[in-house]
Amino acid sequence: MQPSTERPNATQSGTISFDNTEIAFRSKSDSELNRAYWLFKMIASNTLVKVGTPITNFALNIGLPITGIIKKTIFEHFCGGETIEGCDHTIAQLAAQHVGTILDYSVEGEETESAFDHVCEETIETIQKAATNPHIPFSVFKVTGLGRFELLEKVNAKQQLSPSEVEEFERVKARVDKICHFAHQHHVAVLVDGEHSWIQDVIDDMARDMMMKYNREKPLIYNTYQLYRHDILAALKTDLYLAKESGFFLGAKLVRGAYMEIERERAAEYGYPSPIQPNKSSSDRDYNEGIRFCLDNLDRIGFMAGTHNEDSCRLLAMEIDQRGIARNDSRVYFAQLLGMSDNLSFNLSESGYNVAKYMPYGPVKAVMPYLFRRAQENTSVAGQTSRELALITREKKRRKTKAGR
Repeated sequence: MQPSTERPNATQSGTISFDNTEIAFRSKSDSELNRAYWLFKMIASNTLVKVGTPITNFALNIGLPITGIIKKTIFEHFCGGETIEGCDHTIAQLAAQHVGTILDYSVEGEETESAFDHVCEETIETIQKAATNPHIPFSVFKVTGLGRFELLEKVNAKQQLSPSEVEEFERVKARVDKICHFAHQHHVAVLVDGEHSWIQDVIDDMARDMMMKYNREKPLIYNTYQLYRHDILAALKTDLYLAKESGFFLGAKLVRGAYMEIERERAAEYGYPSPIQPNKSSSDRDYNEGIRFCLDNLDRIGFMAGTHNEDSCRLLAMEIDQRGIARNDSRVYFAQLLGMSDNLSFNLSESGYNVAKYMPYGPVKAVMPYLFRRAQENTSVAGQTSRELALITREKKRRKTKAGR
């Protein structure tokens, strides 16, 4: 089925439904849907994920010819391509259903200055691409792609740096500024991804400096607020106060967070209070309050709800309508990961809301650490994989019933 080219009225009201699997999966062929089904079946097995990760790494490292298998399965489902140009087909597929793309160069674990320079230049190329393509509303980077984790950890802990480390940290800040300056020059919004709590303060400081420098006319630089931490809603409110006092616009990407188990384990190991909320309901409460807070201050905030949570998506859609905000207001975006929660992304876009998909890309072997991490996160997020499987199964049955008529 070809996607419709017309969007509904961006100011219409009504309760949104995320149950329409025909809309969610209409860009997928039967074979692609079957591939997704078996992929999530495999991810649902904790044992397979835990055992498969080291085996696959070993096979890649010794040169066994499994890259093609990976590329045709997990890579093609969760990634756009190996290069920016290689993502063009998937960008166009999303655009046909009125969903934007966030190109995410997802190479992780590099530790050399040349690798950090390469990530910086690659990020700038994604901004250049976004500047010429209206279907790419944001670019994104991780600060750990631009500098050593251990260096950021040392700065975050306010430890004394050696002279060479001082110079090294200046290079990290220079790369961040180079990206943000280029984004400002080309009027492209850029997201600074959230990371582990023990390096997040220094990342927040850099993001705040960039917002203060480049968000004078509108929100262009967005920091990430991980609301599965119990202190982050207060941090969001404090940052808005600073933005108002200092005369800049706040860019905020609201997520729940991706490192819960690691955070709790480290807190227990080092004997400090866990930064993570005591339970899921507390995370949900703060996340939804964060949505309302951003909407309350939309004159000074641009924000993205990066969430796979159906209730939070429904809440934001409802609040947009009840407050009389246009569904296509550029200050409010929904975002999900490519290959996940298509029932949210495409039903929201079909109803006229702004939606973008994070699109990881990069060489297959280099992107594998990212893909393994995503697979492990899926097994640890309650209900995520089972929801994906249930939706795919429902669509398979719908197509079979339709074909039998």
